[in-house]
Amino acid sequence: MSRHTADSHDLIRVHGARVNNLKDVSVELPKRRLTVFTGVSGSGKSSLVFGTVAAESQRLINETYSAFVQGFMPSLARPEVDVLEGLTTAIIVDQQRMGADPRSTVGTATDANAMLRILFSRLGQPHVGSPNAFSFNVPSVTSAGSITVGRGSGKTEKRTFNMVGGMCPRCEGRGSVSDIDLTEIYDETKSISEGAITVPGYKVDNIWTVKIFAESGFLDPDKPIGKYTEKELHDFLYKEPTKVKVEGINLTYEGLIPKIQKSMLSKDKEAMQPHIRAFVERAVTFTSCPECGGTRLAEQARSSKIKGINIADACAMEIRDLAAWVKNLDEPSVAPLLEKLSHTLDSFTEIGLGYLSLDRPSGTLSGGEAQRVKMVRHLGSALTDTTYVFDEPTTGLHPHDIQRMNDLLLRLRDKGNTVLVVEHKPETITIADHVVDLGPGAGSAGGTVCFEGTVEALRSSGTITGRHFDDRASLKDSVRRPTGHLEIRGADAHNLKKVDVDIPLGVLVVVTGVAGSGKSSLVHGSIPRGAGVVSIDQSAIKGSRRSNPATYTGLLEPTRKVFAKANGVKPALFSANSEGACPACNGAGVIYTDLGMMAGVATTCDECEGKRFDASVLDYKFGGKDISEVLAMSVTEAEAFFREGEAKIPAAHAILRRLVDVGLGYLGIGQTLTSLSGGERQRLKLATHMAEKGGTYVLDEPTAGLHLADVEQLLGLLDRLVDSGKSVIVVEHHQAVMAHADWIIDLGPGAGHDGGRIVFEGTPAELVAKRSTLTGEHLAAYVGA
Repeated sequence: MSRHTADSHDLIRVHGARVNNLKDVSVELPKRRLTVFTGVSGSGKSSLVFGTVAAESQRLINETYSAFVQGFMPSLARPEVDVLEGLTTAIIVDQQRMGADPRSTVGTATDANAMLRILFSRLGQPHVGSPNAFSFNVPSVTSAGSITVGRGSGKTEKRTFNMVGGMCPRCEGRGSVSDIDLTEIYDETKSISEGAITVPGYKVDNIWTVKIFAESGFLDPDKPIGKYTEKELHDFLYKEPTKVKVEGINLTYEGLIPKIQKSMLSKDKEAMQPHIRAFVERAVTFTSCPECGGTRLAEQARSSKIKGINIADACAMEIRDLAAWVKNLDEPSVAPLLEKLSHTLDSFTEIGLGYLSLDRPSGTLSGGEAQRVKMVRHLGSALTDTTYVFDEPTTGLHPHDIQRMNDLLLRLRDKGNTVLVVEHKPETITIADHVVDLGPGAGSAGGTVCFEGTVEALRSSGTITGRHFDDRASLKDSVRRPTGHLEIRGADAHNLKKVDVDIPLGVLVVVTGVAGSGKSSLVHGSIPRGAGVVSIDQSAIKGSRRSNPATYTGLLEPTRKVFAKANGVKPALFSANSEGACPACNGAGVIYTDLGMMAGVATTCDECEGKRFDASVLDYKFGGKDISEVLAMSVTEAEAFFREGEAKIPAAHAILRRLVDVGLGYLGIGQTLTSLSGGERQRLKLATHMAEKGGTYVLDEPTAGLHLADVEQLLGLLDRLVDSGKSVIVVEHHQAVMAHADWIIDLGPGAGHDGGRIVFEGTPAELVAKRSTLTGEHLAAYVGA
């Protein structure tokens, strides 16, 4: 039988892709197969997969909606590419952290909560109301009064209105209430004029902050705060805004606590300067809401039960236990609902997330967990011939769990879908039907296709990925001796079972264990305060599309000052966010055009040609270059520029040296932060923290997003940190990092309530020799022991 023409469209063709650093890339991707994209960090994998194929697919789908609906959707520009053929509907399952809104939980993010609320509104005893009565995002509303009905003579009628919501009125559905530790904001043994206020920025001679307290007339500036009367203390801490005159100037006096709340506590912690963030972390404590016990739910929602369990108990159970409870409910009246709920909960267990609970705040999930939670929606989908796009789905997975993830990817493919995966782990590359290797380098040195074909051909291809594919780190001959210990006693955060452990200092410590075994709870939640620990994770760097590595690391500050000094003008001229900005694009470099119902477009500004500065500013030179030329340099070029000669700036050079050390030499110093990957963000944070005085660094999976070839460089950096006298604690699953450690702490044996215990402490060699844990078995297999 001859082949039908419709069956001949079995390739996705990309021709001439130029998104970000791609250099006219052309590839043909087989449909209904698993294609893995590899290459060093910054080589253009995400630009090709997410920025080109998936972006165009989504844009075309959005165009099928009516103009009215499109008005409510995010506008997408067409990617820079000559030809894109054979696209299918793309479903993107990325690693963007889920919203850190305190009201967003695993249950609300996956519809499981919505189904539970309906279940309790139907079966719960006593009956308390509609599904809204079980939602911690809906407050109860009661209203009474007269309304005018615009009918006939417009009679006035008395009406009462009542809506029962499930939100706890005290904590407003957040589950915790904040408290300020007064000992952290003032020293009661001193008076105001002696500098009793210990909040950053409250210097004794500052008229706007401290003098207003001293000269308001409400307080005695020379009396120690510990001796204040009750009224004085109230006026000092809580007085409502009142007009006062200080040195002839009309000012508003306000108590210290509302003042701090407005100026510091209402801001995003990530966007604060480091010393203010440190103060907020010290001074503000969050305690479980006393009214709802941290469940977020009002009393009437907690009073309604099914078989002795209320909705708060159900959401607090581990999902695998909840799944078993739901299966035991035999209620024909809600049979379809129970079946759908059971399927959703089983999907969690299948994907290795059975240890989570539905009330877990979604902002506390790791990147890998967030990605797998998003997968839950697609596992039971009846859709076929769809393109699923994954961004490093093995991130945050123990080698034991990677096999499970591989099975899921293959299952999606076998249902007739095209699966595109950006990945670095050899265990996942091995299962690919087709491999596309981008490179050869990163940034401007990448953006070309170095290899296309099978995994076997990749091994012998001679590309960076091919050469390093079978790399295996070996165990160290000798390990460093600790210089001291960090004691953790009775740790019981989340699922930890009163853990006692001594973390050695002055060495490289790796904390490992399956996902959900309690690693982060131990390292981030149990290390005593004041231990001089600098914690660096992969959360997004807050900043607008104007932010770049130069602004984030503080490099722009000394650069602006030397430009200003060399030219005898003020530093603000050399900021694209201030006086030096190009007037046409306000210093953005591009002009964003909103086309109403169609996709918005960003075009390079004609006035400044994307340089972001006013033309007059570019006449000022330093070291033979103008400010826009300096910002167009890569980190490596800028490091050489500021190192010697007339452009030598030690402060700027030190920052750039650290960026090179963490493997970010290829980044443009003026590149927007929004274009960085998760691994690049963490390494950028690491570079900024390396200048801090903290003696102990805690890193959270620093190998995330790192190519096999770069893992070696990372190990070198960790060694240099330890050799310079720092203590380094790494939460990690990568066997190369485990093999390189001086000391391993392995948590387990399982996840959730099956974990939370220490199953091994010792050197990597002892772990391999014993093989008593899952980690030990995988590490032994990895090093070929």
